[in-house]
Parts: sequence; structure tokens; C-alpha cells
Amino acid sequence: MTTTATLRPTLDPVLVEVIGSALATIVEEMSETLIKAAFSPNIKERRDCTASLFDARGQALAQDEGGSPLHLGSLMGIVDAIRSRYTEDQIRPGDIFIGNDPYTGGGSHLPDIVLASPVFVDDEISAWAATLAHHADFGDRGHAHIYQEAIRIPPVRLVREGVRQEDLLQLILLNCQIPDERLADLRAQEAALRVATARYLELTERYGAEVLAEVSKELLDYTERRTRAAIAELPDGEYTFEDYFDCPELDDELLLKVRIVVAGDEITFDFRDNPPQVRASVNVVWTGLYASVYYTLKTLIDPDIAPNAGLYRPVHIKADLGSILNCQEPAAVNGRSETSQRIVDLIQGALAEAIPTRVTAASNGANTGVHFSGYDAERDRNFVYVETMGGGSGARYNKDGLDGVQVHMTNTSNLPVESLESEYPLFVEAYELMDDSGGVGKFRGGQGIRRRIRTEANDIHFWVDTSRLKSQPWGLFGGGPGRSARYVLSEDATPVDHGYTMLKAGQTASIETAGAGGYGPPSERPASEVAQDLEDGRISEETANKLYPTQSQRQ
Repeated sequence: MTTTATLRPTLDPVLVEVIGSALATIVEEMSETLIKAAFSPNIKERRDCTASLFDARGQALAQDEGGSPLHLGSLMGIVDAIRSRYTEDQIRPGDIFIGNDPYTGGGSHLPDIVLASPVFVDDEISAWAATLAHHADFGDRGHAHIYQEAIRIPPVRLVREGVRQEDLLQLILLNCQIPDERLADLRAQEAALRVATARYLELTERYGAEVLAEVSKELLDYTERRTRAAIAELPDGEYTFEDYFDCPELDDELLLKVRIVVAGDEITFDFRDNPPQVRASVNVVWTGLYASVYYTLKTLIDPDIAPNAGLYRPVHIKADLGSILNCQEPAAVNGRSETSQRIVDLIQGALAEAIPTRVTAASNGANTGVHFSGYDAERDRNFVYVETMGGGSGARYNKDGLDGVQVHMTNTSNLPVESLESEYPLFVEAYELMDDSGGVGKFRGGQGIRRRIRTEANDIHFWVDTSRLKSQPWGLFGGGPGRSARYVLSEDATPVDHGYTMLKAGQTASIETAGAGGYGPPSERPASEVAQDLEDGRISEETANKLYPTQSQRQ
């Protein structure tokens, strides 16, 4: 197989590594700038944002480590979308483009607003910098189709040659529920882009634009070579898996499937023959599907591979247009992260036979989102509180799963209780790990989380977005499944209908995320660890006696 990677003998490998590290440092500084300058709790506290650098053609060079893998789905298409909309002579120094639309702007869902700017050297585009921030706005929306979900922004200029386009900005802000927050967060994104431009130009002054361009090519080629070598270590063959997917918006479970073919140093992920797109928010556009595949492959074959476009070259992805995993306009996509998590489960399950020591049992399988929005009379303002909650992570061949963490396609922090209660008319009554929620096994699955929130204002719109309500996160090689997710309202509250309800002051919503699957037969778990699980309250006496009977008898 002929690869596109060719060694450039004139490039000093040390120089390549130095410049590669410098590019990685730039995106980290961009991310920290954005977080420190942001106004909304979702960004400054939960760090729901990502920064990236691209070469002149829009190929990804670097992404910050603190960002969410799924954000790649909103970043990887933005430069291509800009370049297809504008000719190079129409793009000028000082331009900043804004976009979020999954169908015209390279995005993956509308709350993730991307700002991108070209970096010019000697009147030519040398690179692109981009920042993504999840703008926690657009509450109390429908999700039957994308027109209900938020304002759609194609890739257009927010700043033209250094001058902000105030008419466009006002149009965008008029369609936001919390415009002051949006304005402040957009300015924080602009600040991060200015940092990126300054740092990149410092590199060009030191090494020259031509050297940076050649090093960028070599970084991509090196990643390709490393990816191909890692794929070649997998046993050739065909691997399949299927799993059920549910969410509050759907009445019935959907059966999702994958077929993976490993052939030499290339790999194909075939998602054809999956259900058609649905009238709900959980459809995935192609960028979200690709981001999910790239993340999972990277973590399984070589976690240290650089997250750049060289990784993509030996990977082939097939999915029917119009399916839930490759939807087309006007499908709604706001909750696409739930489905993306199941894509990861499918790939992990399929490759468990081939690489049992690299996969994990199923994690909680969701990106459980809770949304409270309404009017805060005490602070005299509208509010939108959005948070994604962690759950159990799957056990591995040699370790227990982690408790109460974000997994796979998500990577945000939790909003501290103190910040939540100071910002919104909400009170956290409970925030705890759930006993007996992790699957049993030689290595147990991670525990889910319970968070119970009481409203302190009337007419609060509540929406919950999760999965694994009807199915359980599966275990591997004899390990037991994790507990399913659920949500419980106070008795006097109106029941949730397809994810939605209205809450009055004093009513509560308790969200319980799923645990994770165990790995290996529970009979092989050491008696001392079973005893420690009991002491820590991770499992009950009933679980110990029923599922770890041999070990319990030794105590």
C-alpha cells in the first residue's frame, strides 16, 4: 500500500518536534485565554470549549488536550466551509469568521459556536486558528427539526479586516436568550484568536513561514505513519457489534450496528444499515460521526498519537446519508452527543475480541444533559442553566472503572455547587455517587451519579437528555452490566413527557446517571477488594452475598 507520507530528509527531527510542541502549546494557551476571559459559568467553570490550529488548507494540526473530543466535529469542517464560501483573495488579514450550522458551516450542533481567523504571513494565509465555545443559551426549544433548536449561522465574517460587523452581531444577539453572556463569551473567543495569531507569527519570525509549512506537512505525515503502524498490529479480519440506543425523546429503542474491517494498515468502519434519522435531537451529522470514530480509534491503537489530520488518512468511514448516524437537513442534532457515545460503545464492543486488553467494558453510554431555564425574579433576569453529568466508566482488563466521570466524547468539568446556587434560582439537595450502580466483575465498573436539584422560582422549563434508560452498560468477559439511568421528579411535579416538563418553586428533579460494566468473572475478584467495596459503600451486603458469594464467605 502506497501512503501519502514521505520522509523529508532535509528536516531536522529535533526541529520538527520542537515546532510541533510549540503548536501544541499555542492551542493550550488559546484555551486558557478563552476560559479566563469567558463570562458564562459553562465556559469559565465547566470549560466547555476547545481550541485548534489548522494549516492553510484547513487540515487539523493541533487541538488542546482539555477540549472535548466531540468538539472536533464542530471544528474539522469550519475552515473547509469558509474556503468553499470565499475565495482566497476575499479573505483578508484581521478577518474573523463565525459559524455553527451543521449543514452549511461544518458544525455538529448549534450551541457550539466556532470563531475562526486566518493567520497571514507575507500577504498569504499560512494557518488558521479556531475556537469553539458551547454557548449555554437557547433553552425552552423544541427538537423536532433543526429550525427549532437555535439560530443557524453559516460561516460569515463577524470581523472584517479588524472591524467588528455590528449589524451581524446584533442580529445574532437578538436571537439569544442571554445576549450579554453571549457577547462576553464571543469576545473571549476573539481574544483567544488574537493570542493564537501573535504566537504563530512569533514562530514564523524565528523559523520562517516555509519551514513551518514543511514541518506541518511532516507532522501530518508522521502521524499517518504512526497510525498505519498501529493499525497493522491489529489482527486482520471483520468485526461486528450491535447495541441498543434509547433517549427520553424516543418511545422505542433503536438497534445500532457497526462492521469493522481491518486490512493491513488501513481500517474501515461501516455504519450502513442503521435506522433512518429521527424526529428528535439525537441525530448525528457526518462531522460528529467522524470525530467519534477518530477518537475511539486513537484511544485503542495508540493514545499518544497527535490529534491531527494525519490520523484520518488510513481510516475509511461509510454511513448511509439520511440515517441517524449521517443525517441530513432538516434533522435536529442538539443531543447528538448521546448517540456519539453509543458509537464509541459499538466500536469498543466490536474490537473486544481482537484487542481485549485495550478496550473497556461499556461506560455509562450517555452525556447526560440537564437544562433548567426561565426567569429569575430575584436577580431580575432570564437564565439558562446547562450541565452535562458524568457517570461510570467501564472496567478494564487490569483496573476498576472510574466513578462519576465524563467519558469518551465529553470532557467538561462539573459546575461547582457554590457557583450553581449563586448564579441560578436552584438549590442542590444531593450530589453523590450511587451505590451498587457499577457492574460486578474481577474489576468492577464505575459508579453513576445522583444529583437532586430543587427549583426556587416558578415556571422553570426542565429538559433532560440522557441514554441507557432502558438498556444497561454491558460488561465484558463475564463482567456484569452497570445500572441503568433514570430521573425522578417530586410527587407534586408534572411528569416528564419526552424529556420535557415545567417545574414550580419547591419541586425537585433527581437525575441518576448510569453506572458502567464490569470486566472478568466476579468470582475472580479478591476477597479483600470485595470487603473494601462493602466498607466504602460501593456495593451492598445483598450484592456481595449474591454476586460475590465465594469471597463473602471468606470474610
